[in-house]
Amino acid sequence: MELRQMRYFVAVAEELHFSRAAERLYISTPTLSQQIKQLEREIGTTLLIRHSRGVELNPAGQVFLARARETIQAAGLALKDTRRAAGLDEPVLRLGLLNGVPGWLPAALEQLAAERFPESTVTLEAGTTTDQVRMLAAGEIDLGLVRTPLTLPPATICEELAEEELGVLMVASHPLATAAEVTIDDLAGLELIWIPRAAAPEFHDDALQRLGGNFRLSDITMSHSQLRSALQVRRAAISLGSRRAATPDVVWRPIAGRPLIARYAAIWRTDSHNPVLQAMTVSPGLTPVRQQVVEY
Repeated sequence: MELRQMRYFVAVAEELHFSRAAERLYISTPTLSQQIKQLEREIGTTLLIRHSRGVELNPAGQVFLARARETIQAAGLALKDTRRAAGLDEPVLRLGLLNGVPGWLPAALEQLAAERFPESTVTLEAGTTTDQVRMLAAGEIDLGLVRTPLTLPPATICEELAEEELGVLMVASHPLATAAEVTIDDLAGLELIWIPRAAAPEFHDDALQRLGGNFRLSDITMSHSQLRSALQVRRAAISLGSRRAATPDVVWRPIAGRPLIARYAAIWRTDSHNPVLQAMTVSPGLTPVRQQVVEY
């Protein structure tokens, strides 16, 4: 049994869906499925209940999830403490890569780390806003990226870095696609495919509240990167996203009045002793990153 397999299982257990977990891990779905089956064979029992909508944890899977998280965290601490005992300085910043974040934002943070601490290395841990908060609290990352609004645990700093306008995504053949912009009233009665609430509860609820509830919330949920694919199946439905999500087959239209804004923020622990993080957050802090603007 390898730590890599444990990380794979934790991702599946948290996403409850192989495709979403594979996307988060940057591997193919068949590879992930094969690795989980191999893990189950080695343990001698199934850990997941598979069905058409995704997966569920069985009792054995619930136990293994808890122990896998403990093991992954312990392995990280063992490596860190051993290197420290050997007098080795390992300037590594573990950066949380938020699903669907504009690509320039983690790149800018990596560049800032290189400028402030030239010998440093940045590693990436992908996940949702909820994942980022959990990983930060568990000591699995040093700096997370999240969507606000959100409630943070004590001793956690949150600094907003960028914002991005959200509009309506729909297939190019949708009746609303011919309009230059849509109104909230245009959305009345339409099926809205949106992200799982568990991924970012307060951001999820805030967006729906700003739309006024004129739509029908879909019975299916998708991660940000899968919303376009879902629209190809539910062609009468709409979704929400940034202009970046537009393709020849899926168009993006602004909402009149621009009521929806996605705000991206960095979070970190006040008690962190990571030297790279400290170098990045000392005055002027993350200001050079915040000065970059996402163009609408």
